[in-house]
Amino acid sequence: MSDTAILLNTAIAVIAIVFLIVRLRMNPVVALVLGSCYLGLATGLGVEKTVKTISKGFGDVMADIGLLIAFGVLIGALLRDLGAIERLVDTLLRAAGPKRIPHAMALTIATFLQSIYLDVLLVITGPLAKGIASKLGRYGTARMATALAIGLECGIVFTIPGVGALALAALLDVPFGKYLLFGLVVVIPTVTIAIAVMNFLLTRGWWNPALDEEDVPRPAPTAAADGGKAEKADPLGPNTAAGGTMTAVEVKTRTQPSLLVLFSPLLASLLLIATGALAEVARWHNSLVELLSSPVVALLLGLVATCLLARRYLGQPRVDASLSRGMRDSGQILLLNGVGGCLAAVIAACGLGDILGDY
Repeated sequence: MSDTAILLNTAIAVIAIVFLIVRLRMNPVVALVLGSCYLGLATGLGVEKTVKTISKGFGDVMADIGLLIAFGVLIGALLRDLGAIERLVDTLLRAAGPKRIPHAMALTIATFLQSIYLDVLLVITGPLAKGIASKLGRYGTARMATALAIGLECGIVFTIPGVGALALAALLDVPFGKYLLFGLVVVIPTVTIAIAVMNFLLTRGWWNPALDEEDVPRPAPTAAADGGKAEKADPLGPNTAAGGTMTAVEVKTRTQPSLLVLFSPLLASLLLIATGALAEVARWHNSLVELLSSPVVALLLGLVATCLLARRYLGQPRVDASLSRGMRDSGQILLLNGVGGCLAAVIAACGLGDILGDY
């Protein structure tokens, strides 16, 4: 088949996938598999080779990143229920101040919080960003919205263990440690410059708060059964006043872990991965370092340590509930990344990479 026909069919497959997902509201997993099937058949791979290529693409991606995604999502689920993200944003606001908080929040999301599934991270940070926006003046909402979008999207693509970065590293056969180091080199200036450009444009007529912002009223709080005094949920454990046995000192100790303590397992995991990458660049080989800096082992250790912390501050029942929610989230992410590998494998099999390389 000619190069032009392959390029045309690839374009048709991509457009069809987007149309099925956006216009027809089809499940992305189904749309991606259908697009992969069309591309394989249309470019002459044949039925048997198309099916085998799709299956191999799914299996290859899962073999490379399946455990990493699962471990990262579970760590994120525990950090979410520990209330760590909200406290981190509050700390950033106090440290950076209103003027620099869009940069600080976006860089933190892009470089540090990528173990948390995008949808969950957006749900957590969206209301926090909206609350901060009211302190930033006329363009506060626009500045925080663009900072949040830039941080989320850039982090997914450039930062390990972001799901997009994991998938790209696996498909391009780039070591995860090396991707982590060079991804940080790219993502930090990218986010910083992008936010600066957007702030410049927003204040030069590209944003009109009167026309571009909609004040959505919040639903009125429902009255509690005790006469309207709703009990405020404790993010770090059940309300001990309702039958608990801990003393006041124990409650204060258990409900006030420092941010450094909460994030130390994730930090340690990322440092281990980075250490392995630096050792590889320096051509220094050590069996123990190679074992501990392996991304799978590093994130597994981070997950175990986070579970122990969460058990200390939340209790085992809530840890089990967090892990169950994380399992449900990771299933969806794994499927999406797997079928993305199907499409990538078919694209490679039909020779598109060679065609683009010729140009």
